[in-house]
Amino acid sequence: MKTLLLHADVLVTMDDARREIADGALWVDGGVILAVGRSDELSGFAALADEVHDLSGCVLLPGFVNTHHHMYQSLTRVIPAAQDAELFGWLQALYPIWAGLTPDMIRVSTQLAMAELLLSGCTTSADHLYLFPNGSRLDDSIEAAQQMGMRFHACRGSMSVGVSQGGLPPDALTEDEDSILADSRRLIERWHQPQRHAMTRVALAPCSPFSVSTDLMRETASLARSYGVMLHTHLAENDNDVRYSLARFGMTPAEYAQSLGWLGPDVWHAHCVKLDEAAIRLFAQTGTGVAHCPCSNMRLASGIAPLPAFRQSGVRVGLGVDGSASNDGAHLLGEARQALLLARVGHGPAAMSAREALELATVGGARVLGRDDIGVLAPGMSADIAAFRVDDVAHAGAAVHDPVAALVFATPGNVWKSWVDGHLLVDEGQLRKVDLPALVSSHNRLARRLLAI
Repeated sequence: MKTLLLHADVLVTMDDARREIADGALWVDGGVILAVGRSDELSGFAALADEVHDLSGCVLLPGFVNTHHHMYQSLTRVIPAAQDAELFGWLQALYPIWAGLTPDMIRVSTQLAMAELLLSGCTTSADHLYLFPNGSRLDDSIEAAQQMGMRFHACRGSMSVGVSQGGLPPDALTEDEDSILADSRRLIERWHQPQRHAMTRVALAPCSPFSVSTDLMRETASLARSYGVMLHTHLAENDNDVRYSLARFGMTPAEYAQSLGWLGPDVWHAHCVKLDEAAIRLFAQTGTGVAHCPCSNMRLASGIAPLPAFRQSGVRVGLGVDGSASNDGAHLLGEARQALLLARVGHGPAAMSAREALELATVGGARVLGRDDIGVLAPGMSADIAAFRVDDVAHAGAAVHDPVAALVFATPGNVWKSWVDGHLLVDEGQLRKVDLPALVSSHNRLARRLLAI
């Protein structure tokens, strides 16, 4: 498919020079961007194009990258028992409910979460699935993602240390460690695509220091590196998380991660709200990534992550919406706006600019996931593209001054058009491959069944 995009009010490349091109245009062939420039420079490709799209009134950006999610949790949004809890209490309220998850629920919740992400301009998402009751498998979410057409980093999570061994989850939700490692091998060999422009990648992701053993963390790191796949977990999310690490391991979370080999350019950690200065230096020195989840961190009262210190030290940072039951939404542009606002609340008005927030959502997320083929609009990059209208009521009086900053400062809107791997998945604000009302109805039916409502 040859596609020509013309007349974007501004095309935000996110390339090394951070070029922004007025009356911007893109020429795409076979899922790869071949040319970027002004519309008068690229209009000659119209005769060769299968599709030509006029994006007047739009800002064109790289598709957003979501570095941390728990898609199954869309089934348990706003559960009353977990509305007003911090992390540990929130988990303890929800673990018994999640024990009822089925393969059908994994598939449908994945598709619902991806529909929500796609409508927000997201084109690539990681998902951290760490419990597998009633025959559920990571394959269920991978197959659902393939049907949706979204670029996907499937994280094989795990929990092996239950309450009886000093962990947080119920014993019934834990797995045998040999079985975890065997399934991890199977999934990598079955699904992982190492090449550029890959649509599916697998990462290994023991859930957290309070739900897996030291041995499993070490063995997982060794296994992942033998296959060349990435590692992911939660780290230093709140004060209780830090206290648990100090009491059980005699180390801070970052020191514990270092002792296990869980630092490096092939590792990214979620949250990291409570990293101290020494930990931040360690992350920067080792190239370790952070998935910043501002909405979830606020929802669970975990705190304000030290974003300015991360960025000044050179830590790789991307955005994550986190679980749909600890954020209750999955809107990447909204997450970028919250990242800016929360950084300013915690660290002052110069802590983050609108363009820096968009960097986190695009090229920042791509780097965290170890990718050099997404997050930037440039020749040779994957054709993952998002076009947002800025000629609507939400941007009136803003887009005339700075249409790029207006996307972040004004009310976050849904994407107007978006492409993944060169395929148009959202057209004029509507999902092309999904019957959204039917999906929502199916999802709500399963959510009621999970809670036996």
